[in-house]
Amino acid sequence: MSRKPELGFWQVWNMCFGFLGIQFGFALQNANVSRIFETLGSNVEQIPILWIAAPLTGLLVQPIIGHYSDRTWTRLGRRRPYFLAGALLSAGALVGMPHASALWMAAVTLWIMDASFNVSMEPFRAFVADQLPERQRPAGYAMQTFFIGIGAVIASALPWLLTQIGFDNTAAPGRLPETVRYAFYVGAVVLLLSMVWTVGSTQEYPPQQLDAFADEPMTPSTPEGEPALAPARLRRSAWGWSLAGVGSAMLVWLLRLKPEVYLLAGGLLAFGLLSAALAAYSRGQRGGKAPAWAQIMRDLHGMPPAMQRLAWVQFFSWFALFAMWIYTTPAVTATQFHATNPQSAGFNAGANWVGILFAVYNAVAALAAIALAPMARRLGLRLAHLLNLWLGAAGFLSISLIHNPHWLVVPMIGIGIAWASILSLPYALLSDHLPARKMGVYMGIFNFFIVIPQLLAASILGLLVRYLFDGQAMGALLLGALSLFAAGLAVFRVREPSAD
Repeated sequence: MSRKPELGFWQVWNMCFGFLGIQFGFALQNANVSRIFETLGSNVEQIPILWIAAPLTGLLVQPIIGHYSDRTWTRLGRRRPYFLAGALLSAGALVGMPHASALWMAAVTLWIMDASFNVSMEPFRAFVADQLPERQRPAGYAMQTFFIGIGAVIASALPWLLTQIGFDNTAAPGRLPETVRYAFYVGAVVLLLSMVWTVGSTQEYPPQQLDAFADEPMTPSTPEGEPALAPARLRRSAWGWSLAGVGSAMLVWLLRLKPEVYLLAGGLLAFGLLSAALAAYSRGQRGGKAPAWAQIMRDLHGMPPAMQRLAWVQFFSWFALFAMWIYTTPAVTATQFHATNPQSAGFNAGANWVGILFAVYNAVAALAAIALAPMARRLGLRLAHLLNLWLGAAGFLSISLIHNPHWLVVPMIGIGIAWASILSLPYALLSDHLPARKMGVYMGIFNFFIVIPQLLAASILGLLVRYLFDGQAMGALLLGALSLFAAGLAVFRVREPSAD
């Protein structure tokens, strides 16, 4: 067994540079899509269900892309073909989004955009683990976080910057201002150029060489190389998830909840049915290569214990983040700018200010990324992540206590530190426990615990805001504070890599 050579600073820089463009696109989406929906006639309660496209596409796309990128080898390499394909599709969606003239068009474009981002983004996580030895992986993920922060700072502030140089920040009813339209055009160019840079300036280890670098045996497997799972265990799992789905659907019907809550029941039932199909397939299998869906489901049921422990940390962390991305614009425009009409100057000024606030937390994240590695060495990955999450919870909570919009910059410091940690430390905690040949699919499966809380948020946040907070969007940010605090508590269940 040989060891991977350590890479130099500029080699790590080049391999992570494409994340600048991915996050540029994500930041434009996060800061402006709620604004676009409201401009096209959505009310506050409708916004979460319109956002449902983003996490749903991630849930479907990420494990599939991870599975196939593990098995790809072309002239461009293993992961880089997906970087380039995703960049081309994402650029097209970014150009198209400002031209959506109806809510359904904007929702469909968001669906396409998020799927395209995920085609590029998911292999990037595996790319770092592929190319770097274990001791360099925290630095690699921190470098990704640095580029995420820089890209998001510029993209989040772009409508405000365009306003300063003379672009129109208001428009006729149902039309987007010039500042938003041109921001999306710039995002398409930045995404393409940064991704082309990474594809052209990096090389990849071929699969055979990665196997030679592997420093731990593969998980116990069947003859075709997939995790061995007992059909009886799969059947029990199938019954449990299916009954949970049916029971949830009945509860939604009895309580006359909104139709979007059926998405949760449908997701539980779908997982139960897929588990039942896998049990039947495993019972009747007589050798040969399993289809992709069966391999992904086997990997999901056989995921390492470290991933299972981190799942709850990710779940609560990303529920809070999704609450922030959906509700910060309506919360700040209504509470600090006292404006609810999307065509009013006050609303658009408040929406631009939210872009600045998002730029601030991403700038803080870029700076915090530099300190993450030494902080983790001193305190350990687990304690460092716990403290950072609780700083974020304090930031969420304090937004509701501040009445001067300029002072909202202060909570963004805590949120930025938490954001940097969420983007880096869970992957550093996880990557050492994953087999090299399945790095892509396991990173995709790990992203389930990013996507599932987003689906939950999109399904029930509107209801919670309506019934618990009388329709006040600021209530969603209070729920975000509680969720980040819970994520910190969940970190106590996670062990340091050396202890595993």
